[in-house]
Amino acid sequence: MHADLFAQESAALAQARAACADPQADARAALATLIAHYERMMRESRRLIRRSDRAELDMNLMNRQLCELAQQLEYRATHDTLTGALNRGAIIDCATQALEQGDLALIVLDIDHFKWINDDFGHPAGDAVIQTVVSCLQQLLGPEVHIGRVGGEEFSVVWPTSEPGEAQAVGVRICDAIADQVFAAPIDRQITASVGISWAPRGSSFETIYSHADEALYAAKRAGRNCVRSHTDNAGNPLLAAVA
Repeated sequence: MHADLFAQESAALAQARAACADPQADARAALATLIAHYERMMRESRRLIRRSDRAELDMNLMNRQLCELAQQLEYRATHDTLTGALNRGAIIDCATQALEQGDLALIVLDIDHFKWINDDFGHPAGDAVIQTVVSCLQQLLGPEVHIGRVGGEEFSVVWPTSEPGEAQAVGVRICDAIADQVFAAPIDRQITASVGISWAPRGSSFETIYSHADEALYAAKRAGRNCVRSHTDNAGNPLLAAVA
């Protein structure tokens, strides 16, 4: 068995009780002993409380740091490091969840002649173009819209809507905004993007809507780039159509 941690205090308390019960006992001496032990216990209690408070502060700090670290890890797991846009896996998750809840348009875009940009101006300039395109999309579409970088110079926009025509209009705005964007030096030419759009009703698979949007994107490339093509009509039937 463990020794009584309060053996001395218990003895002092018993001595005080005996002195209280015995009129002949030296009550003052017993009281003085009891006071000394009581004061020691108070000092120790305060010390333990201070230590406990420090431990609680340290624990709270550690918990905050762990939460911040978890948030950083989650962010890095779901976001592109160059642009801050969602990465491929995260945009797939967003689109899949959106399709479970309602109708969806998926807008994909690809920077035209991007290899020429890297070859003519260097890869740092190419990275800056990618960052500027994402910034342009964020300013145009707002913070609530899910924008993802799904490839080197390819991006996707998740646009929940029951109106394919609405998504087509958004695609045109995206195409025009990038063509009008002024890029920092050394870029001295117009940068454009081709846009493909696919619309699908609730319950469709991501693979289907992405495949259709990708087909529409390549149709825009074949049409001369810097334009928009759609892979659906208002009834949701597959249809490659030009968007003015």
